[in-house]
Amino acid sequence: MAALTSYNAKRRFGVTKEPRGKVGKAGHAFVVQKHAARQLHYDLRLQLDGVMKSWAVTRGPSLVPGEKRLAVQVEDHPIDYNKFEGTIPEGEYGAGTKLHGGWHLVRMRRRRGEKRDNWLLIKQRDEDARAKGDKDILEEQPLSVKTGRDMGEIAQRRRKAKSKSKAKGKKSKHKTAKPKRKKTKKAKKAKRKAKRSKRR
Repeated sequence: MAALTSYNAKRRFGVTKEPRGKVGKAGHAFVVQKHAARQLHYDLRLQLDGVMKSWAVTRGPSLVPGEKRLAVQVEDHPIDYNKFEGTIPEGEYGAGTKLHGGWHLVRMRRRRGEKRDNWLLIKQRDEDARAKGDKDILEEQPLSVKTGRDMGEIAQRRRKAKSKSKAKGKKSKHKTAKPKRKKTKKAKKAKRKAKRSKRR
């Protein structure tokens, strides 16, 4: 659980729909998630020791061999995050870009004053590599691997859910009027007799 302490500390799970941090089993999962925060970037995640080691890749992965993309290491994420698609308070998430072939992840030496490890994500030369003039994979396949939706559709779903919950809240505030009971003939007679006795 110590591996996900930072992840849990940065989130209010009563507000965000992100999964709670739990260390899982060993495996070899790999995912790239599109993150529309203040600055659009992509999150690279590799499964190791029951968590997803994570890097923020500012410009996203490139299929051109030798083209270096800066990958800043961030806090470990739970394995359940691989299935997460939706919106969070700080921005919006999509669920992946299709990537194939081999990749190099090279750690750079820390400079003075740097608090995080910076890495370089580089595509290997293989059959899945592309030339510089080829179309960018990020433009070619912008939709979510999980649901086939784009970022606008993912955000729109959240706005609809919010408006529905607000409408329900307004309805619940209205007080319901209790039906008045009709007075029977016997009750009316008893009331008249009580009034007469008071007059006497």
